[in-house]
Amino acid sequence: MRFQFIDSILELEAGERVVAIRDVNPDEDYFQDHFPGFPVMPGVLLTETMGQAAAKCLDAERLPRGKAMLAKIRSATFRQWVRPGDRLTLSAVIKTNREGMATAECHAEVDGKTVARADLLFSFVPMETLAPGYRDDVLDDFLAARESVTGE
Repeated sequence: MRFQFIDSILELEAGERVVAIRDVNPDEDYFQDHFPGFPVMPGVLLTETMGQAAAKCLDAERLPRGKAMLAKIRSATFRQWVRPGDRLTLSAVIKTNREGMATAECHAEVDGKTVARADLLFSFVPMETLAPGYRDDVLDDFLAARESVTGE
């Protein structure tokens, strides 16, 4: 099973806000058992998806504090089922952004309707503890494309 849940970034203000996309593939393993006859994306994976979007926003700052990692789900609510084939639009606004921690208010939409919200807390893992050559392809590709267009 793939645990990289962000397919692309649409908008990004490093350390402030992000809008990202996740196409929910009907072939995901979890749909076989969650739930048979009524496949839905598990809430914990939906929360992880929102967390990954917020983490990319924090990581885009490229600060020496390290990689943003979800440390606590302060709250999460689920309003509608996320089904195979849905396209999730994920938004995160960074509310607190300090050296050792950050918080984000996140929400996920399908077809313009809110399906989930989460208030998340992040800590940071030093980059030297990550696997050698670690790269966030989605974030790096977005930043490179933006740089080639804007010259930033």
